[in-house]
Order: sequence, then C-alpha cells, then structure tokens
Amino acid sequence: MLDAATKTQLQAYFERISQPIELVASLDDRPASQEMRELLEEIAAIAPARISARFDGDDTRRPSFSISRAGAGMGVRFAAIPMGHEFTSLVLALLQAGGHPPKVEADVIEQIKALDGDFVFETYMSLTCHNCPDVVQALNLMAVLNPRVRHVAIDGGLFQAEVEERQIMAVPSVYLNGQPFASGRMELAEILAKVDTGAARREAAKLSTKEPFDVLIVGAGPAGAAAAVYAARKGIRTGIVAERFGGQTLDTLGIENFISVKETEGPKFAAALEAHVRAYEVDVMNNQRVAGLEAAPEPGGYATVKLANGGELKGRSVVLATGARWRNVNVPGEQEYKTKGVAYCPHCDGPLFKGKKVAVIGGGNSGVEAAIDLAGIVEHVTLIEFADQLKADAVLVKKLHSLPNVKVHVNAQTTEIVGDGQKVTGLRFKDRVTGTEQQIELAGVFVQIGLVPNTEWLKGTLELSKHGEIVVDARGATSLPGVFAAGDVTTVPYKQIIVASGEGSKAALSAFDHLIRTPAPVQ
Repeated sequence: MLDAATKTQLQAYFERISQPIELVASLDDRPASQEMRELLEEIAAIAPARISARFDGDDTRRPSFSISRAGAGMGVRFAAIPMGHEFTSLVLALLQAGGHPPKVEADVIEQIKALDGDFVFETYMSLTCHNCPDVVQALNLMAVLNPRVRHVAIDGGLFQAEVEERQIMAVPSVYLNGQPFASGRMELAEILAKVDTGAARREAAKLSTKEPFDVLIVGAGPAGAAAAVYAARKGIRTGIVAERFGGQTLDTLGIENFISVKETEGPKFAAALEAHVRAYEVDVMNNQRVAGLEAAPEPGGYATVKLANGGELKGRSVVLATGARWRNVNVPGEQEYKTKGVAYCPHCDGPLFKGKKVAVIGGGNSGVEAAIDLAGIVEHVTLIEFADQLKADAVLVKKLHSLPNVKVHVNAQTTEIVGDGQKVTGLRFKDRVTGTEQQIELAGVFVQIGLVPNTEWLKGTLELSKHGEIVVDARGATSLPGVFAAGDVTTVPYKQIIVASGEGSKAALSAFDHLIRTPAPVQ
C-alpha cells in the first residue's frame, strides 16, 4: 500500500521513536480488514525493532487497530485505514506513542495530564475531509498523554451503520462518553476549554495581565497575519488575538490564485501564515473569541478589546481583521438540520452522501464548483439559483451542464428545508416566474451563497455599511481614531486572499504611521 518513497520517508521519521510501540488490530472478513492488515504489516516492517503488529485484537468495532507504547495501554485507536488526509494523523500518533515529544507548549501538556475524569471520545470523519485531521490529532495526543482519555477515529464510509444510527451527516462529529460533544473543525485548545471547566477563567486572568500593545490585531486570517508581520517588522510591540489561525482559509480546499504559489491547500496555507507570523516577535493569542471594543478615552490612549472569557487586552492602535463566515439561507429547517443534512463544506461532508440525492443552493463559483464536485460522489445533484442565470465563470457553467446527474433550477427561491425531525428529507422551492412551488426528495443540502462579515460584536461601536461591513478609507482607517480594519470584514471589494493580505499590510503601515504621529500615553 505504501510506495518506496513513502517508506523511505517513514523510515527516517521512525528513527525518532525512543520507546517500542505495538499495533493491535481487530479484523473481520471484509476487504477493508485485509487492507488494514497489509498497511500495518508494512509499517511494522519499516522499523521492526521499534514497531510490532498483532492481529488478535478483540475490539467490537472491526476493522480497527490500536496504537500503544508497549505495556502502557494507551487509548489511541483508528477504526479506519488512515490514508488520505489522515495519514499524517497516523504518523503523528506513532511518533507520539513512541515517546517523540509533541510540538505543544509545556503548560498545555500539563493541563492534559491533569484532566480529572474519564473521557471516551469518538470522532466520525472522512478521509477526504481537510478539517478532520486537526480534531483527530488533538484527541489522539490527549489519549497519549493521559491514560484516562481514550479516542477512536472512525471512517464514516467504513461504518455506515453507525453513521445511519447516529444520524451523522457532517464531519468531523465528535461524541464524548456516548453523547454528542462537538461538530466541525476544532483545535486542541478549544477541546480543552470544553472539558476543563476552569480553563477559561485562568486564561482570562492571564491575558488581562499582559502589557498594552503598540498594535493589537484582532483576527488571524490572511489580513491579520499580514498585518502582524508588517507591524512586527517595525520593531513595535505586536499582538494578534483570534479564534483560529487561518480563518476562512482553513475551510478552503484548493488555492490556485495566490500569486507565486501555483497551488496549495487551505490548511497548508493557514499553517504557513502562522509559521511566518511566529518567526517574528508577535504575541499570538489563539482560540480567543472577541466580545467588544472600547475606543481610547483620549487621543493617544489605549483602546480595549474585550474577550468572551472576561479577559481584556489593550493597544495604542488596533487592526480589525475578523473576516467573514458562510452566509445562511435563513429558511425554515436550516438551523434545525445543521449537521443533520444541512452542510456548508462539500469537500468535507460530500462522502457522507455517497449514492444519495443532494441539492446545492447558490449559482456562483462556489455553488457550481460544489455541484461539480458532488456529482462525482452522489447519485444526483439539484442546483438552486435565485437569479435568472448562473453567476459562475463560463468554464464552470459549461462543465456543470455536461454532467448527466445534475439538474439546474434558475429563478428558484428556496422556501424550506424539509426533514423528519431527525434528518433532512427534502427541499421546497418556488419558481419566481410562475409562482408554483416544488418539493424534491433528497438527503442533503449544501449552502453556498457567499459570506457575512463577523461584525456583530462591533455594532454601535464604529461605522458599518448596510451589509454589516466595517467602513474604511483608502488607508484602512475606520471611524474610530487609531482603529484600522482589513480583509473580508471591510467594505473593500473583491473578497480574495491576496486582496486581504495586501489590505492587512496596508492597515499595519497605517497603524504605525498613526503611532509615530501620536504622543504615547503617560504610564
């Protein structure tokens, strides 16, 4: 299953294993079990002195295999053949179980080890999901470090009966001790915050003691990252606070229009952004939700950014780069059936609808691309567009119309997403020309109708457009002195990664110009 180049690379990685590990597989007579056996045998053969494999496991979920330090009984398990996006998760689990230190701060490691309670996590994922590995890797690490934490990563395509029984229609979906825990992309700090009830209070107190920043950046997508790099290069005290580093790029599969980078994937791009920022003296405060902004009480004073956990950060200048999120269609059934058939990421959740009928709402580039992508997986795709024609690029529209299992409705207004109380069963729409209504039976609805700016927390604080975007001038300045903004959250047209990056650097330069022209506050 592994080619020669991969085996050579793994051989170098496995040199880092300092303590022997054991793979124990529980198999059945399905072809997937044979594939799992072959994979584990190949892995063990690469480093026989460090890795051994057995096939006499008694786990009821088959095929699956555990990874454990010899004699330690660790709770790391894959009910999957972890190739595709999860191959990295497999390699990391092997290294960490074998004693290779994780790239995690010492205080986070101690927090994991100190968790009080028994935690059994189950993560339903798909091998094509680019959001799933972060969750799988975080929970695997917790299981390596704390014997009271156990985690199994389950390929939804391999265990369809479980997926149907639990009505799982979006990945990653995480269960804790048999109950729904979370759905969607999460990082280690977010998971710890949910299970360690005192973490938020401790973190708020810690953040509130930080010295004021010269430039405080809110948001860590392309705009925020660019602002941080440009500010730090001026030699001034720079901080960046964000819910997740990378922003919307984390949910983008392919990036092919960032000049000088021919092609890459969103998560890789996000990781490169963070690495670039961390190469400078920037205080990175991840996994923090902002709740409010208070302008400086006097010229040259400190603005205050309030956090949802109760903490406060201060800055002589502030750059707002909170980006945008998927826009909801806002019809009955959408909220009720989110993750139960209503989805927003075709690359992540598409495989869960293999062989079923789905709809895509939206006829722009994202909607048409989603329909094309899904057509290769599902039985049939219905595309619903409100306008009288598709707005996507002509080459995409031509490709869409060439597919035999796609039907397009224009002048169509979605009126309801229908379900049976547990999952989506259909979609209702109205013909805007004739007024007639139709209902189609399907299993999933993918919403692809654009973005909405993340500015709810700013209402009443500074000037916003009628669309909720932050109004900025040519320098990125907002209606508040010393407060600048950049990226998808602003009125600047063309919501593109490269545009946001340029606007972020401009906002940082404007903030620096503001600082050198404004007297520093008296300490």
